[in-house]
Formats: sequence, C-alpha cells, structure tokens
Amino acid sequence: MLLLDTCALVFDALDPERLSKKTLAAIAQADEDGTLACCDISLWEIAMLVSKDRLNPGTDAHTFMQLVLAARKIEVLPITPEIAAQSVISDFCPHGDPADRLIAATAILHKAKLVTTDRKLKKVSGLQVLR
Repeated sequence: MLLLDTCALVFDALDPERLSKKTLAAIAQADEDGTLACCDISLWEIAMLVSKDRLNPGTDAHTFMQLVLAARKIEVLPITPEIAAQSVISDFCPHGDPADRLIAATAILHKAKLVTTDRKLKKVSGLQVLR
C-alpha cells in the first residue's frame, strides 16, 4: 500500500512537478494496482487549507476533494482506535501536528509507504517514506 500525505495529494493533483519522477511512478503504479490510499484527516486538512485561502484549487473544497479521489483509485482510510492510540504515544513521533501524527500512525499500522515532503516525518521510527 502507498499512503499519500496531504501535501502529496495536493501536489499530485495540482503541482506534480513538486514530486520526483520516482514518486510519480510509484503513485501511478499503486493507482493501477489498487493500493493507493490517504487518511481521512487529509480531507479535513484540505478543506481547512481551502477555507483559509492557503490553497486555491480553482473550485470549492468539496468539489476539489471529489475530483482528487476520482482521478485515481484512492482508498480513504479511517482513524481506528489503534491508529488513535499509536498517534498519541509521546515518543512515537517528533511531529507536533496531530494530523501528521495520525498519518504516520496510519502508515505504520497499515504497513504502507508514505509519500510526503515533510522532513519531520522521516524521523519517525519504522515509517517508510517516499519523497
């Protein structure tokens, strides 16, 4: 499974040049294989970015998210009790952002590689990161 961080979802949709050719190829392969996913919290983050005018996808947040999910076969993974519990362990993740902690926990518990440009997430023990 290949898990897209919020930034990877946005970059893949709006600015793919910000992702490496290797990463874009991995995303395309996971899409073809039906093993591409994102966390549900990423949808909330996108909605917040649009509502605060920090992201302008050229449409409203709801439509943008529907288009992003429809453009590829992206499974939206929910927060489970295990993910929630893992994400709050103090030494699990050096990241202070709760959404990023949830995304990291999701990747680890689903044994997925995480596509992200967030350098702090590379420091999470056991997390496989693709940049």
